[in-house]
Amino acid sequence: MINLTIDRKPVAVNQGVTVLEAAQEHGIYIPTLCYHPSVGADGSCGLCRVSIEGREDFPLACETVADQGMVVYTDTPEVRSQQLTALKEVLSQHPCACLTCWRRERCSPYDICLRNVDVTQRCVVCPKNGSCQLQRVVDYFGLEGDEFTGNYRGLPVDTENPLFHRDYNFCIGCSRCVRMCEERRGIGAIKMIELDGKRIPAPADGESLAGSDCRYCSACVEVCPTSALMDRAAKWDFAIEPLAVAVPCRYACPAGINVPLYVYLIQQGKFADALAIIREKVPFPGVLGRVCIHPCEEACRRGQLNEPISIKFLKRFVADRDTGEWKQHSVKLPSTGKKVALVGSGPAGLTAAYYLAKLGHSVTVFEELPKAGGMMRFGIPDYRLPKDILDAEIAEIEAAGVEIRLNTRVESVDDLFQQGYDAVFLAIGAHRGTKQGIEGEDSPGVVDGASFLRKVALGEVKNVGERVAVTGGGNVAIDSARTALRLGTKKVTIIYRRTMAEMPASAEEVEGAIEEGVEMSLLANPVKISYKWGHLLVTCIRMELGEPDASGRRRPVPVKGSEFTQEYDTVIAAIGQVPDVPESFNVKTGRGNTIQGDTITQATGIPGVWTGGDCHTGPDSVIRAISAGRRAAADIDKYLGGTGNIEEELTSERQFDMHVGKEEGFVERSLVAIPCLPPEKRQGFVEVELGFSEEEGLREARRCLQCGVRLQIPPTP
Repeated sequence: MINLTIDRKPVAVNQGVTVLEAAQEHGIYIPTLCYHPSVGADGSCGLCRVSIEGREDFPLACETVADQGMVVYTDTPEVRSQQLTALKEVLSQHPCACLTCWRRERCSPYDICLRNVDVTQRCVVCPKNGSCQLQRVVDYFGLEGDEFTGNYRGLPVDTENPLFHRDYNFCIGCSRCVRMCEERRGIGAIKMIELDGKRIPAPADGESLAGSDCRYCSACVEVCPTSALMDRAAKWDFAIEPLAVAVPCRYACPAGINVPLYVYLIQQGKFADALAIIREKVPFPGVLGRVCIHPCEEACRRGQLNEPISIKFLKRFVADRDTGEWKQHSVKLPSTGKKVALVGSGPAGLTAAYYLAKLGHSVTVFEELPKAGGMMRFGIPDYRLPKDILDAEIAEIEAAGVEIRLNTRVESVDDLFQQGYDAVFLAIGAHRGTKQGIEGEDSPGVVDGASFLRKVALGEVKNVGERVAVTGGGNVAIDSARTALRLGTKKVTIIYRRTMAEMPASAEEVEGAIEEGVEMSLLANPVKISYKWGHLLVTCIRMELGEPDASGRRRPVPVKGSEFTQEYDTVIAAIGQVPDVPESFNVKTGRGNTIQGDTITQATGIPGVWTGGDCHTGPDSVIRAISAGRRAAADIDKYLGGTGNIEEELTSERQFDMHVGKEEGFVERSLVAIPCLPPEKRQGFVEVELGFSEEEGLREARRCLQCGVRLQIPPTP
């Protein structure tokens, strides 16, 4: 350690640090623009001038190493004069209307601007307003607008880049972005050039970022002190969450899985650690790796370049290689003496049960059917989700201390309280199929989709005849159609009232159905079913698309006089499901017979009763049900006297390596397709998607932009 004095304040620091770092370490502000804790400084801004006893010059604090006994002054009139001269040089090449207006904290975008500049240049429309470091420096000096004039030079503005917005007019030439890219990330995709007498960053090849092998990690954006480099998503959206901009895949995940980190760990070959990161948030990684609706992929920034990362299949990749190492860090707290009843063993119920058991509560799950899993078992066919995968993950939940009582229907919440339970979580799903409201829909051979899939899973349906019609366009309809094929039917037709483009089913599931021979009767809607001579006559009417309805899809409108009739042996109506809520629960229900509850805590308003999953939201996804189970577990724990903290760390691997290196042609890396059984080999209910090999998994993970690295770049002090 060495001792020095800065502005009459004794300071002790490690040997080798600069005066600037010593001052920052002790809360002493020295203005600077080229310095960032991740990349240091290059002295280009000239702002951090100081005075040192025994020296006649005004050295840069960022370049001067602190020495024993050194006496430093940062705020004398002479020092401030030197600093101000440097600042005015920066501002002379900057459109500084956004820096000196005393009204900037109170203006709205369309107020009359005192600086008389275009709306797009006003301070209030800049996302950096209030956090801009150039703004902070100007405020430090208390400059007035009439001391200098801005200079909007009309330099290029890159509005074509899919991820970044680059406005060279706001660049101050600090080179922080270049140093981050070259020195810390090891990429070197950008360099400093002279343009009209101004230093600005530009693609290293002189033409494009892609041609310069940019990795699009956005670390350059993170260290930019002004709005010269901005995320395109944040440029004109002031309300957007910072996490949604920096790591949109993680933000989009309902369970909050740290997607960038586990994909990075896969890149490094650390599969067990990647699985541990996933298991910190969900107890069903193998299930989700097969059936998740993957909103993370829709948000993936790589998708702006070509195709998003196969995040779902990478989850499966590590789940299928589970060595159990994550269990070494899994902790179960001592018993609290509290009892919790969970009604329903679907993803919401089992997730809540798992975390509550780990918090030390005595947990019992009541399941009406002979096996646990809810819609994961009885609503998703084996060719998509093999039940040995589900069984293994339920076994881990039981190993955490969860008791599951099968073939046990709960009719009364009050009875559970009388049995000594302190809290109840209702997660009964949405298993009752909705009616079409047409003549003959109760005829023999007509069944709803949810019931059909459940009966097949229970082994109660073996034969559906030679011709099957499925009405609807969601995943249940697709699953029902593909399941019917596997039961031996010769022809399956999906009757859907809109076009393929409006189908709510997953695109990959629709594609799989067509590959297997499912026929599509589009822009058609059943209006009548007749049962004659052991067959079903389905009368449909042609439809045309009109104006969009509340769902945003164009409303199907019947075409008068276009009725037609076809003959089938079985009709599966897969047009929706609702919860079957016993009146004896005495809970409030809303639209679609869903149980009303808070969307954050999952509390129903009845003391001690929570709800979640499809019985609360209506038919939805496994990942959103898991998220509801997590929220409910946290709130139930608080209710029972705990902290509500269900978070855990199952691995010590938490950091990205800042150095990633240059990779030629990185932006062109294409999606690694998931291997599938060819259609002719899809016999019975064998799994269709085969999963990545190790080589394929690594190759796909290495397409990731590593957006998560931004979260470990510290802010400028």
